[in-house]
Amino acid sequence: MLDIKRVLKAAPTKMRSREPLRQLWTPWGERIEHEWLSSRAGNKAFTPSEEGERKLAEGRTPILDEHPRPDMVRGNHTMLNGLWDYAIVSIPEDENASKRRKTAAMLTRDEAVRAVREAAIPQTFDGKILVPFSPESALSGVHQTIYPDNLMWYRTVVHPVTLGDEEAVRQIGDANRLILHFEAVDYICACYINGQLAGTHVGGYLPFDVDVSAFIDSDDAFEIALCVYDPNDSGTQPRGKQKIEREGIWYTAQSGIWQSVWLEIVPDAYLRTLTLKGAADGRLFIRAEIGGDKPNAKLRVVVTDPTDGTVVADETLPAGTRKLRTEIRTTAEHLWSPADPHLYDVTATLLTGPAAKPTIKSAVKPSVEQSPEPTELSPDAAGTLAKPPFADIVKSYCAFRSVEVKPDMKGVARFHLNGKPLFVKGVLDQGYWPDGLMTAPDDEALIHDIEAMKKAGFNMLRKHIKVESARWYYHCDRLGMLVWQDAVSGGGADGEYNAWATNRKPTLIRSTWNKFRDDTAEHFAALGADDPIYRRDWSRMCDAMVHILGGHPSIVTWTLFNEGWGQFDACDAAERIHALDPTRPIDATSGWYDQRCGDFHSVHNYFRPLEIYPDKGPLRGYVAEFEKRHRRNRRAANYTVLPVARHGARAFVISEFGGLAQLVPEHAEVSRAYGYGEYDSIDDWRAAVRSVLASAAALEARGLAGYVYTQVSDVEEELNGLLTYDRRVNKFVG
Repeated sequence: MLDIKRVLKAAPTKMRSREPLRQLWTPWGERIEHEWLSSRAGNKAFTPSEEGERKLAEGRTPILDEHPRPDMVRGNHTMLNGLWDYAIVSIPEDENASKRRKTAAMLTRDEAVRAVREAAIPQTFDGKILVPFSPESALSGVHQTIYPDNLMWYRTVVHPVTLGDEEAVRQIGDANRLILHFEAVDYICACYINGQLAGTHVGGYLPFDVDVSAFIDSDDAFEIALCVYDPNDSGTQPRGKQKIEREGIWYTAQSGIWQSVWLEIVPDAYLRTLTLKGAADGRLFIRAEIGGDKPNAKLRVVVTDPTDGTVVADETLPAGTRKLRTEIRTTAEHLWSPADPHLYDVTATLLTGPAAKPTIKSAVKPSVEQSPEPTELSPDAAGTLAKPPFADIVKSYCAFRSVEVKPDMKGVARFHLNGKPLFVKGVLDQGYWPDGLMTAPDDEALIHDIEAMKKAGFNMLRKHIKVESARWYYHCDRLGMLVWQDAVSGGGADGEYNAWATNRKPTLIRSTWNKFRDDTAEHFAALGADDPIYRRDWSRMCDAMVHILGGHPSIVTWTLFNEGWGQFDACDAAERIHALDPTRPIDATSGWYDQRCGDFHSVHNYFRPLEIYPDKGPLRGYVAEFEKRHRRNRRAANYTVLPVARHGARAFVISEFGGLAQLVPEHAEVSRAYGYGEYDSIDDWRAAVRSVLASAAALEARGLAGYVYTQVSDVEEELNGLLTYDRRVNKFVG
């Protein structure tokens, strides 16, 4: 039965949302504010005196200085996080503006691409911004909203001495290339090197690279300028939970650079991407993209067990000139699991010339985290490879495990890890911080949340409507935390979804959950998916997310749509993602408006007693066509498809529930809590949380495959976290 009182108490109010947020600082953000943004910070030096030294006496701690991509480590990289120039400028009026604009201030996608490509670099800048924190965040030092009628400019100057040793710098543009990496920029941007347009990018959550070799003189300093446009919630682009006028479950919007920026020197032919997925039977699926035009390239992959240095695979593969899709057999037997998150070291060497085969020693090699590969490898160094000429050497890692949804011994569909049923105990993870917004203030902050949830007894984090930094997934890989990864939602008119269709109706009338198709024009409009540009961009971004994150063993499920937000053609999307990654189950529709596809029957339950709802099975006439197309996709794949659940064997999960709110004085940004439930004391709240978790766990015996409790931390006015927003109080364990 629906709890009407809880529904009414949980309704967001404009009065609460208009209350100014009180600025909170995490312990890590407080240190950054003191060292970089305070009035005394300007007197601090930042010149490392020893290689690898992280914090200096009377100096600044580097900003997010760890290697941004632990699964693709080369030695010759330079972090560019720190103070850049910034300017916020108004978009010039365009007499030929498209009639597709929703507001006079907002640009269409094509207009925005043209605007950032044609805008003039400012002659003067407004001040300094601390990259990679977005201008809306306190840690940026700007703390200012960027509106859809603004362009955001960044500028910095790089001196060659900062790029590495002198020999490597002189080779740029000859035998080597200089690659500029952006881990995430929201939303449309154009990169200029010494005033010349070097590249553009569309999309706010995924990394991209720009080859800047042709635009620089290796002996001279060069200027990087970046122009960014972000429509925020005025547009239909994938934007997650960002909202300029934040309220309830919608949080402060952000713009511009919000993940690390860095430079890397690579050979003329190099590995652009490398994805390694290990199966429980010892197979290793390899997917690689090659930069540079070198015929007859070969890729050597060496897989080593770091516990004793045993080489479990050493294969040299023809790589072609652009893409590699293959699998190799290994003798790896140590499987990955949350209880034993065993990772194997991998050295991938791209050979493009008449080089001798490199040799490897069986000594224990340092881990990716401890020691990135140096530019020139010594054959005498323990556990390293002798670097031949014409080679690109990348250090990575992999793990071996299998995940699937299938019936258990009693015929109940459950999530299986390495062939055994595993009850999934998850927590919803928004990935927001009071001082950095979507950017964690420190690598240790990412670790803190993962370890806190693991110690509390959870084995999974559902990364909610956000793609996190690569380092977060790496920490989940090495610490043993399962991840359900959401695609980023978008759509809606002027940033708003139809509240009746996506909130009130499914909250009040549960019988509507399974009676709503998402592949008609009428339902496109009701769910905010009627913009064809949005549908195209969402599909491309979802596909790219699966490719980019596919090598992380911690990720065990892809979640495509949440509560109908921008939902469209969920069954077709599930089929496409299954074809791209047949090794993981899919939660096609989390919440409601189930299309009876994917591997989970996935519901949200905040206002009713927890129970198991029957799965009505696939829509009539759909299974045969789906299976026919799926068999075709399997034949088209270059690797063997691992078993995943299909129609008729879906596992039932409560993919959101709980959300019980409790305000902790001095650790909340608002004076009144938004959430589900009110309690007189934190002890009462803690007892209620444990009670609802116990109720969910009790359903395992009746067929529940897993749950996701809401949520890891408070976020702005939503005070239903197990941790406070500033991460200083663990409300759950005291």
